[in-house]
Amino acid sequence: MSVLLLTHRACLHHDPGPHHPECPDRLRSVLRALEAGEFVDLIRDEAPLATEAQLARVHPGNYVAAILGIRPEPDERVALDGDTIMSWGSAEAALRAAGAAVAAVDAVMRGEVRRAFCATRPPGHHCEPGRPMGFCLFANAAIAARHAQAEHGAQRVAVVDFDVHHGNGTQACFDADASVFYASSHQWPLYPGTGDETEHGVGNILNVTLPPGADGAAFRAAWAERIIPAIEAFAPDLLVISAGFDAHAADPLAQLRVREADFAFVTEALCAVADRCCGGRVVSLLEGGYDLEALGRSAAAHVRALMRA
Repeated sequence: MSVLLLTHRACLHHDPGPHHPECPDRLRSVLRALEAGEFVDLIRDEAPLATEAQLARVHPGNYVAAILGIRPEPDERVALDGDTIMSWGSAEAALRAAGAAVAAVDAVMRGEVRRAFCATRPPGHHCEPGRPMGFCLFANAAIAARHAQAEHGAQRVAVVDFDVHHGNGTQACFDADASVFYASSHQWPLYPGTGDETEHGVGNILNVTLPPGADGAAFRAAWAERIIPAIEAFAPDLLVISAGFDAHAADPLAQLRVREADFAFVTEALCAVADRCCGGRVVSLLEGGYDLEALGRSAAAHVRALMRA
């Protein structure tokens, strides 16, 4: 099955600085892994710039203006917090990442493709409506969900997240809105300190925590036994995946023991539930993953599963 791959060279120009884990080489590793072999069948396109109107479905206008107004000189950077840093190319990169999410929704909801993967950065799932954090400037998955509702008539959207860190930003966007379901598996305890299993929103939030050292079997069980049935019960019109690969055993920022085959298993399960619920419509967005080799292999396993499911 053809899968749309959206990316843009501008996403390489977001440079938080030497030794920062969310580095341009992350995207290079993913794109190298998707260059050849079966991946020649990917439909490739450039990520457009998100519009301010698209961003404003999630973020207040003054927040959008403030982020887009930060344009450091090429040899300078601006720290928004201890982890979230902007360089001269960060504003455009963030607009391309959000724009990729919007374009992927358009392609999937119009029936041009059934699946899409956005290989972009910076990531988005820690960004709250009015607050950047955790390397994230705009809430890309939330922007995708709102675009599907506003422009394509989606009544119910499910956003699911297998990054090792809880997507506090995505949850904050939707925890009072029953039209969007958010589910996450993540290590607990771990940054950002949210995502306790008692957090239910208005019945639309499901957090499944995994202890440090949990392996692929525990990861698979979290999805197969708890999250997949909950998605099916919600019956979304679109499934959006926050695809972070930092649950991998090699990742330096956490302590789970997930492998490439586990990411493939969960991706196939998500595609299967999308086939049952929403015509197979899946939009996947790159989030974390900080060991470069493991990230490339894991992203390849994920996209390969999107293609064959």
